[in-house]
Amino acid sequence: MPAGHSNQEAHHAALEDPRSRFYSAKFPQQEQDQPATTDEMTPAPDHGETTYRGTGRLDGHAALITGGDSGIGRAVAIAYAREGADVAIIFTPEEKDDAEATRRAVVDAGRTCLLLEGDVRDEEFCARSVEETRNTLGKLTILVLNAGYQKDREGIDSLETAEFQRVFETNIYSMFWIARAAVPHMPPGSSIISTTSIQAFNPSPNLIDYAMTKSAQVGFTKALAQELGPKGIRVNAVAPGPIWTPLIPGTEWDLTEFGADTPLGRAGQPAELASAYVFLAENNASYISGAIVPVTGGKGL
Repeated sequence: MPAGHSNQEAHHAALEDPRSRFYSAKFPQQEQDQPATTDEMTPAPDHGETTYRGTGRLDGHAALITGGDSGIGRAVAIAYAREGADVAIIFTPEEKDDAEATRRAVVDAGRTCLLLEGDVRDEEFCARSVEETRNTLGKLTILVLNAGYQKDREGIDSLETAEFQRVFETNIYSMFWIARAAVPHMPPGSSIISTTSIQAFNPSPNLIDYAMTKSAQVGFTKALAQELGPKGIRVNAVAPGPIWTPLIPGTEWDLTEFGADTPLGRAGQPAELASAYVFLAENNASYISGAIVPVTGGKGL
């Protein structure tokens, strides 16, 4: 048998159907209070614990990830560690068990993991987290602004100001506070990556306040990319579609159809986001800044 034919067969054997590569059945109905936790989710999310393989693409980097305890943040922390970066993660006290699980995965990859417990709605905590990251890891070259809060709304007439403020303080104020503290200490070649959402472009009425913050994050990304480009710092964002994270059972809606309206017919898993964050942070993406990268299962922005 010709060698080329054998290689071609091996190539085809490696193909995986994206419709069924990860969980594609209906999600069982479940509900949690915010902040929700990973261990109460059915099925358990896939953060790439057994599948992500690193190749040293982020050797020498040090990353700070807000909301790094679970969901997309955990998947990014695992990928970054396996690519050679040390990692600091911000989490709330209620998420400590999740944070410890993420720390174990980072340490198992041979990297340092700093746990920063607190509330990103606290301006002083945000600034202190940047300082502690720099002091412990020795530098800060990647900033992932990923922390988020959402809740299903019955209508604008019943949306309380306190809840509206909570969404904006978590999703927007914290980004500003942390970036403001971090930027003066980030050298050329550094990268800032935000987690926005398909909701910024295709908003759902029951997530009106969340969608507003995600649109603001797009503006933040594009404006900051223009400011920091001359300093050699790139700023980009990832816009996920329906992804199976603790935010979802912590939000009141029908989970049985979650993700079914995508062209791929299913919700995404956190592991499917990680490579986008790795790519945007690595040197091979050196000419990409001000971009919004969709990871939506085919749903358009």
